[in-house]
Amino acid sequence: MSVLLYRLGRFAYARPWYVIAGWLAVVFAVVGLLAANPVKLSNEVRIDGTPAQEVIDDLATSLPEASGGQGMLVFRAQNGTRVDGGDSQAALLAAVDAVYRHDHVVDARTVLAEELAKNENSPLLQAQAAVAQAAGQPAGGRAPVPLQANGSPVPGVVVSADGSTALMQFQFDEQTYELPSGTIDSTVEAAERQAERGHLDVLPSASMMEMPEIVGVGEIVGVVVAAIVLLVTLGSVVAAGLPLLIALFGVTVGVGGAFTLSTVFEIHSLTAVLALMLGLAVGIDYALFIVNRQRRLILDDGLDAREAAGRAIGTAGSAVFFAGSTVIIALTGLLVVGITLLSTMALVAAATIAIAVLLALTLLPALLGLVKERICSVKARRRGQQHVSAAAHTRATRWGSRLVRHKSAALAAASLIPLVLALPAAGMKLGLPSGASYNPDTAQRQSYEAVDDAFGPGYNGPLMVVVHATDSGKPLTPAALAATAAGLRDTEGAASVSLAGMNSSGSTAVLGLVPADGPDDDGTKALVTSMRDKGQELSRKHGVTIGVTGFTALAIDVSDRLADVLPLYVATVLGLSLVVLLLVFRSVVVPVMATLGFLLSIAATFGITTAVFQWGWLQALFGLDATAPVVCLLPIIVTGVLYGLAMDYQMFLVTSMREARMHGAGPLDATVSGFAQASAVVVAAATIMVSVFAGFIFNAQPMIKQAGFALAVGIVIDAFVIRMTFIPATMALAREKAWWIPAWLDRLLPDLDVEGDKLAQKIPLPQSTPVQQPAAAQTAEVGG
Repeated sequence: MSVLLYRLGRFAYARPWYVIAGWLAVVFAVVGLLAANPVKLSNEVRIDGTPAQEVIDDLATSLPEASGGQGMLVFRAQNGTRVDGGDSQAALLAAVDAVYRHDHVVDARTVLAEELAKNENSPLLQAQAAVAQAAGQPAGGRAPVPLQANGSPVPGVVVSADGSTALMQFQFDEQTYELPSGTIDSTVEAAERQAERGHLDVLPSASMMEMPEIVGVGEIVGVVVAAIVLLVTLGSVVAAGLPLLIALFGVTVGVGGAFTLSTVFEIHSLTAVLALMLGLAVGIDYALFIVNRQRRLILDDGLDAREAAGRAIGTAGSAVFFAGSTVIIALTGLLVVGITLLSTMALVAAATIAIAVLLALTLLPALLGLVKERICSVKARRRGQQHVSAAAHTRATRWGSRLVRHKSAALAAASLIPLVLALPAAGMKLGLPSGASYNPDTAQRQSYEAVDDAFGPGYNGPLMVVVHATDSGKPLTPAALAATAAGLRDTEGAASVSLAGMNSSGSTAVLGLVPADGPDDDGTKALVTSMRDKGQELSRKHGVTIGVTGFTALAIDVSDRLADVLPLYVATVLGLSLVVLLLVFRSVVVPVMATLGFLLSIAATFGITTAVFQWGWLQALFGLDATAPVVCLLPIIVTGVLYGLAMDYQMFLVTSMREARMHGAGPLDATVSGFAQASAVVVAAATIMVSVFAGFIFNAQPMIKQAGFALAVGIVIDAFVIRMTFIPATMALAREKAWWIPAWLDRLLPDLDVEGDKLAQKIPLPQSTPVQQPAAAQTAEVGG
């Protein structure tokens, strides 16, 4: 492997424009496809096979007019007056009219008028009257009343008991992610223009949010911090700019390529964000590792830039190849859970990682071929010999030596800290983001709180109960539907039941059920379970079948499904990656230690994420002010991504230790020497990762915010507590046993030569001679 990559590196270095032209052609092709096919992203969390999703799919056939996206607007009086009186009422009616007349909004008034024209022949009106009589008044004493216009109720709009707030619920004719760009925003703006005449605030719910901003100020700041770290680590603007350029190419091809497929495959917005985060962080880190190795070969061994570039690709490039492989394995392991959303996310992210590896092994040496000797400035070359003589006194060496001397205490501390941080994970609750997940200054959070205050918490998470006649095609009788509604209303945790819709044949009806508790409360989850259990009893008694769905029920089902498949996923990834680590390190102990360390770091990550987002601890430090369940997609995504990245640092750190061991150092000396050699670049790489991921904490979308936080925290724990402390301590404790492998297994395993031992034997290092900075390069030299 090292010899092959060495030759690849020298080829790209010698013929840079061929390689650069090839990658530019790929970039232009991606940009051209994007120009021809507009990006189409989705915010839908669809998990096939869950009860709620099956009901939604069935509803699209039996009652298609009820299968569009849900919209909800809250109207609140600014001056404390009633929203249904005087000028406020006129403005409210005008705003409601503007919404119903807007493109892609289903006008419930037209539907009601058509039914009224049928008089007693309307199945909908008959069912509506029967359900209203059977269901009775809502529980809790805060029964809303319909908004009146000319003595008649306005469909879809209710006013709170105190008259301070009005709630409008309506439907689009398509799912929200399928609507033309800007439709939701323009719908809200149409309502706002009319509402301001009556001094009414218009607060859209969380379901009324356009696609999240993928790149914002926080993300840009994260990249700027990464650039500063590169400059400090590499000491030169030229050297620091190369990893950034590689990352830019990577996200353009990786994320852009995913966008080109969005018209063929459904791409979730989180998929794009995950690919962007990984593309930036991994692209920078892999290039940093190779550039740093090239510079050390120039400064420490006196090689010219071309030979150093080839050997950096052959040695550090081998580690990058296998590090990237572990990330790809961890991500593609998501395919075993059989969830389309996660499979798409995994494949896009894995493809982005693969592109980052290819760029590091081909485009980076080509760019180095353009930079040539300017990769090291005159100042850096003058300090080169001094660096070699002072290597034994570096901070990394001193820290490594302390870890070796106090290995038992270091191991105990590195184990205890993650275990303590992991304790809150025992109380982790999973869910999907709701209005409660947003910060207080957002309309989504204000809408959620206004509904909670004026109507009750259950109105923020209404459930849909789809009722079919047992005899297919036959209409539901008003008596059967009324009895079903009464039975559901009597279920513990139900506040009110009403008829929300019915198909033209009367064979399918949709009941709207408002829980007594909020969407994230345990009581609502118990209610969904009770109603599904009660469905069998109602079917026998009244000749109906029922299915429970709605965003709240879907969130419950998705969370349960993902929690069930997480152990299978973890077992699959750990098994596959243990094989890769066994091949790379030719050791039984090292892969096991690496995996145990990861389990500590992921447990601590979940604990901290639970404490901050679910319990609200230390939120002010991160500019947060919203407590909500942990996003149900997060544990499985973070496990895959963090495992792959943790193995990156394991690869970079332990390959240096193994290289020192193969060159004759004793087990303890090899641990210290390898740590001193690789720790600086691992610290820099981890800092860059944290900077990039932390930038996404400030994204407005709760799902993206939590993902950025969890990954940033996970990298801090894994890099600095596990890889920089736990691993060296365990290596020191294991001594020679750390490299033990059964002889029969050693004979069976292929020699991947990640450390470049075969390269050194086949193509020995040239005689070390000081390399002078060319005059032209001296003129162009920048930085230190």
